[in-house]
Amino acid sequence: MNIALFACDKVGCEVARFFGDRDEPLACLVLDSQDRGNFNEQIIKCANAPTVYESNALNSEGLLQSLEDASLDLILLAWWPYIIKRQLIGIPRLGCLNFHPSFLPYNRGKHPNFWALATETPAGVSIHWVDEGIDNGDIAFQSLIETTWEDNGQTLYQKAQKAILELFEANFAIIKSGKIPRVPQNLSMGSFHYAREIEAASQINLNQNYQARELLNLIRARTFAPHPAAWFIDNDGKYEVRVEIIKVPQVPSD
Repeated sequence: MNIALFACDKVGCEVARFFGDRDEPLACLVLDSQDRGNFNEQIIKCANAPTVYESNALNSEGLLQSLEDASLDLILLAWWPYIIKRQLIGIPRLGCLNFHPSFLPYNRGKHPNFWALATETPAGVSIHWVDEGIDNGDIAFQSLIETTWEDNGQTLYQKAQKAILELFEANFAIIKSGKIPRVPQNLSMGSFHYAREIEAASQINLNQNYQARELLNLIRARTFAPHPAAWFIDNDGKYEVRVEIIKVPQVPSD
């Protein structure tokens, strides 16, 4: 299996380490030019890849031709932050597999860790085929993530990183065989969110009535330091609010 790995952040680094530790060769490695999380140097050291490219060259004819000449079977997008264009999708023989931190078709698009908690939709991770839509492609593998009241946007994000790596490693033999499932998504029952939606969705209106569950879900979903939190306006001032929820032993009543 001739695989190109597009690797970013912690998940991309751990996938690169997976290949390196098992002496699984990669046709090439593509890195995020912005180096989110400062993992690029470590990714290069971990991966067993003869050639390394960066994302800012992906629109160049030279790089696209190099990928075409590599006779790729598959592209793996490990926590990749960019939308893949049609020309690139068509290069590998089998296609492109993307790692997405939601239980598709729920919470396609941005900030799925926020929306899963704020809207009480299923949380999970999915490895899916890439098409020209955003997170619309057929599902190859997925798993649910159990959440509790103690979870917030940060802990769910961290759970998703761990779960997507476990999902990939558990199914790598199938991926390597090329007999990778394709299960169409039922988009009518799912949800999609743009990055721009989260700011308005995080506002608390002091003059609005909320169910306690709804309000707590909103605040904990946006609790992810050092990122902005749920917020409200009062007397021309803007305030942020975060919450910590801890399960405590129940004391028997007399």
